[in-house]
Amino acid sequence: MSRRWGWFAALIGVICVGFVIRLLFFPQPRTVRSDILQGILIGYGLAFVTAQLYARLKATRVNGWITVLGLGEPGTGMLLRAAYAQLFPGPVNTAAEAVYWWTNTDGAGRTLSGRRDYILHFPAGGLPPNNAFWSLTMGDAKNRFVPNPISRYAVSDRSGLVPNADGSVDVHLQRTAPAGREANWLPAPAGRFILWLRVYEPGPTILDGSYRVPPVAEVRPHVQAGGRPG
Repeated sequence: MSRRWGWFAALIGVICVGFVIRLLFFPQPRTVRSDILQGILIGYGLAFVTAQLYARLKATRVNGWITVLGLGEPGTGMLLRAAYAQLFPGPVNTAAEAVYWWTNTDGAGRTLSGRRDYILHFPAGGLPPNNAFWSLTMGDAKNRFVPNPISRYAVSDRSGLVPNADGSVDVHLQRTAPAGREANWLPAPAGRFILWLRVYEPGPTILDGSYRVPPVAEVRPHVQAGGRPG
C-alpha cells in the first residue's frame, strides 16, 4: 500500500467524520436529494477507509515484502476481499494455487530506486519452494514493465540463474548490467520501482507461513583507502 493511498484514506476518513459531526451538531434543512448524496458519500468513504485499515491488519510484512495468506479459501468474506484488492489488484487465487508478495522498499525500509544497486540474495536451498514455478517481476512506480536493452522484465527458476559457489543465488536489481553476472540481472528503471514475487503451487513452508522471502539489500560501493570507490 503506497503512502499516497494512505494519505488519501486519511483524507476520506476526515471528510466522513466532518459529515457526521455536521449532521449531529449543526443540523441543516434536509431534503431527499441531500440525504441520498450524503449517504452515498459517507457510505463510500467509510467502506474505503475500513478496507484500507483491514488490509493493514491482515497483511503480513516480512523483510519489507507484503502478502496476505488465506485469501480465496472458502468462507472468506467480502471485507477480506476488499482489503486484498487494496494490496493486490487483479485475480484472486487460493494459496494452494499461488501466493504473491510485493515490495517497494529494501530491507531497511528505504524506497527502491534505480539510482541505487540492489541484490536479492537467496541462501543455498532458499529459493521459493514450489511444485510449478516462481517468478520475480520488476515494475516502475506505476507498476508498468521497465523498458531495457535486453527486454527482460522478470527472472524465474526457468531463467538460467547462475548460483554462487556455495549454492546461493543472487539476483541483481540495477540499471546497468553487473559485470560477469548478466544472467542474474533484472534491469531497473531510473526512478522508483516495485517488485513482485509470485510462487505457483507453493510448497508447505510457504503455505504455513514459515518461509521468509529475503530482504532486498542495497549494494554499497567498496571504499578504498583515501575515500575512493573500489
